[in-house]
Amino acid sequence: MTQCVVIADDLTGGNATGVQLKQSDFNSISILNSSMIDNMKSDDVDCIIYPTDSRAIPKKEAYNRIYEVCEKLKSRDTKVYSKRIDSTLRGNIGAETDAMLDSLGEEYTAIVVPTFPSSGRTVVGGYLLVNGALLHKTDIAIDPKCPVKVAKVSTIIKQQSKYRTTNIYSEDMMNGKHHLADIIKEKISKGNRIIIFDAVTQEDLDLIADAVMTSKQKVLAVDSGAFTAALARKAIKPKNQIAKSHVLVVVGSVHPTTARQVDKLKIMQRTVSETVVTKEFLESPERREKEICRVVDSIVENYDKFPISTVIGDGLDLKKRIDFKPYMKKMNLSLDEVSAIINDAFAEITIRIFEKVKAFKGLYCCGGDITVAVCEKVKAAGIALEDEVLPLAAYGYIKGGPLDGCHIVTKGGSQGNQDALIDCVNYLKKRLSI
Repeated sequence: MTQCVVIADDLTGGNATGVQLKQSDFNSISILNSSMIDNMKSDDVDCIIYPTDSRAIPKKEAYNRIYEVCEKLKSRDTKVYSKRIDSTLRGNIGAETDAMLDSLGEEYTAIVVPTFPSSGRTVVGGYLLVNGALLHKTDIAIDPKCPVKVAKVSTIIKQQSKYRTTNIYSEDMMNGKHHLADIIKEKISKGNRIIIFDAVTQEDLDLIADAVMTSKQKVLAVDSGAFTAALARKAIKPKNQIAKSHVLVVVGSVHPTTARQVDKLKIMQRTVSETVVTKEFLESPERREKEICRVVDSIVENYDKFPISTVIGDGLDLKKRIDFKPYMKKMNLSLDEVSAIINDAFAEITIRIFEKVKAFKGLYCCGGDITVAVCEKVKAAGIALEDEVLPLAAYGYIKGGPLDGCHIVTKGGSQGNQDALIDCVNYLKKRLSI
């Protein structure tokens, strides 16, 4: 049955949320006819999105429309409920939130997170900003259908909702998910049915989702899509995930750009992650082998949890960067020769993982040296180039050797914006139909 239900006030917003969910491997479908709801509740659908076209209609009518749809869509199997609202708070957001809360029951609390970082929507001190400007100082204030004259989120909701509303501000989000979970439970215990959150970054959304899961409270996500996607990644697992191909991400680069890209990937994608203690490759042959086995065994044991597995060098952490000079002196080797030992070890990890798990069909390599080391180790004839994923990121497949036919994307460590790694991984997933 459906694991996630999204009731949106318009079609385009609902579809945008569905795409966000699809990027996290959830099969999503928008329903345009209420008579087709039962037909769409199939075993291979993770998320149902239902647009109600209720943004510009009278408040009471909007309430009734959302309540009726929620009554039809809710089920015991659904773990994530979402009221998709406009990113600029237009429409009947308070009344529609009430409708879903009334349908779901008194155990549910609305978690309102209007923030959508990639669209410039942030909430600070309870006020919604659009690209840094207070909401009421943007063109939304003169919207012909649904003008919004204030920027304080709680003011807008309280004008429409019958339920007690409270805020959780940025200062409450600085001590981790357990502390935040305790605040959520405290707010609920005092009779609040609607909690509005400050949030600026994707990391904030991820923290709120973690706190909600830690609190074990039943919640209704009220947002414009980004928070619903973050919560879904925590709460449910795609139904058709296990039997599909897997992608291995191997990163040996220590460039700050790569660090930002890796952080974004871990936030936006479900991954099995293992961090390599890189200095172990240089201490001794025995310690090198032990570290290679540890990383390989960890990935092999856990790879089937998610379609993406990552092997990341700890050099992305500035405090763990290797000082090569002592090793160069100890082994009487040049800098290039010492670096080659590290690249060879990353290549060895890659090859052993592919040998042990045949489900890995895609490979992302960050840094030309590691790509060369992998190809040399498997005696590949080369890479048949097929496409440019983005500037300085190439897609192709390995020719010859035991990895013959493996889909591969290579990219320089310093290249691309913070979404570059996600874009490359998503490209591989599409090629592999993950």
